[in-house]
Amino acid sequence: MRARQTPRPISLLLALIAVVALPSIAGCSALLESPPIATPSDFAGISGYMNSLGIVIEHPVSGDAGCDDQVLRQAAIAFDAHGLDQVTPTRIYVYIFADRDAFERRRQTIDACARSYVTDPSAFQSVETSPFVVAGPGPWAPQFKDAIRTAITKAAGTGG
Repeated sequence: MRARQTPRPISLLLALIAVVALPSIAGCSALLESPPIATPSDFAGISGYMNSLGIVIEHPVSGDAGCDDQVLRQAAIAFDAHGLDQVTPTRIYVYIFADRDAFERRRQTIDACARSYVTDPSAFQSVETSPFVVAGPGPWAPQFKDAIRTAITKAAGTGG
C-alpha cells in the first residue's frame, strides 16, 4: 500500500488562486456589455445637482408654471433659489418634459408663459438642455447661471 501524499504548497496556492480568480474573470464579461443609457433625472436629481454646486433651493411648488398654461403646469416646478454670486433669492421655474420630442414641441410655449411672470423682459433668463428648461426673472449672477447650466446638463443624461 502506498503512503498518502500530502499536497504540495504550490498546488494549494494554485488551487486558491483559481478559486479567487475565476469569479473575477467571469465578472469581466459585464465590462463588455454596453452601459445603460443615462436617463434624465427627476426634480430630486436636478435639485441635488444644484445643491452640490452651491445653489440653495427653497419653497418648491409642483405644478406652478408661472402662468395659466395647463399643459406646462404638468411639467413645472417653481422654487426660490440663491447661492454662489446670486445673493438675493430669485423665483425659478423648471419645466421637466417627458422626452426630447415633448421638449421640442413645448419649448416655445415657455417664452409666452414667461411674459406673465417677468416684469423686465430684458432681464429674463433661461437655460435649457433637453428635456429641461429652467427660466425665471433675472438678472442671474454669472456663477449662479453657470451652476444651473451645469446641473441641468448633468441631470439631463442623454436628453430623453
